[in-house]
Amino acid sequence: MAKTTTSSTHEKVSVRLAEILIKLNRGEKLDPHQLAEEFGVTLRTIQRDLLERLAYLPFTKDQHYFALDPYYLGKLTTADIQRFASLSGIKALFPVLSDNFLSEIFDARISHAYLVKGHHYEDLSDKNSDFKQLEQAIVQRQLIHFIYKGKTYTAIKPYKLVNHNGIWYLAAKDEQQIKTFCFSQLKSIQVDKRVFSPEADLNTLIEQDDSIWFSENKWEVVLKVEHRVAPYFKRRDLLPNQQIDKELEDGSLIISSRIAHDNQLLPLIKYWIPHVSIIAPNELRISLLQSLRDYLNDDEAKP
Repeated sequence: MAKTTTSSTHEKVSVRLAEILIKLNRGEKLDPHQLAEEFGVTLRTIQRDLLERLAYLPFTKDQHYFALDPYYLGKLTTADIQRFASLSGIKALFPVLSDNFLSEIFDARISHAYLVKGHHYEDLSDKNSDFKQLEQAIVQRQLIHFIYKGKTYTAIKPYKLVNHNGIWYLAAKDEQQIKTFCFSQLKSIQVDKRVFSPEADLNTLIEQDDSIWFSENKWEVVLKVEHRVAPYFKRRDLLPNQQIDKELEDGSLIISSRIAHDNQLLPLIKYWIPHVSIIAPNELRISLLQSLRDYLNDDEAKP
């Protein structure tokens, strides 16, 4: 329940910051007292928005009014503003926590290098330089080389730094295949002078997928969810690319999920056993049952 509350609070902050940024981008002079009344929050909350969350913006102040430096007026799209507001509200997600870093995020080119999915984070304070190096490679569209899990990768096309459930990943293209690399396990990162042309549809795929298993070739899995846990699946999507196909008379659900890899779904099903079962494909159902048998047999063999 605490996680839901935290997520809800973050969303409210991000929406408020986005609306404030839209006003600033239009050249409006903002009165903190009027903003507090408009958003239904305290004056202290608005002051925190302006003086802490957005302190690194190029403000000009006229008495007690806040405005954006004329140089920046009208230069941001709605998408840029919403992205920046979201990043401003979750500053702790980033290993580089300086105000200069968040000021750079105000630049739309750099903000396109990031995609945040989730609001918790891992400590990457010792990898600041690597993080910045990948950011610049994405922005400048440069090829990169690195070592990952003992294997050397060359001429890789970096697309996004993705934060999913608190862990940072690099979404990149290796020859003709889109791959995901855990950022903390990247070693010996080198940026090439050669550049590449990003594929727009690939960027869209990465941004719209609700996981880090990026693939254009996904298959459908059909599952049955028992009525006693059905409300959890109706409240929000708990499975990758979840779609409720039918609600049965007893309240159970028939749900479809589109996945790119078995391990994208199987751990989730194991978490909900015995209340969730696989209907199709039969091969995946057999794989799940076999893994459960292996686990039970191994446990029984222990002294």
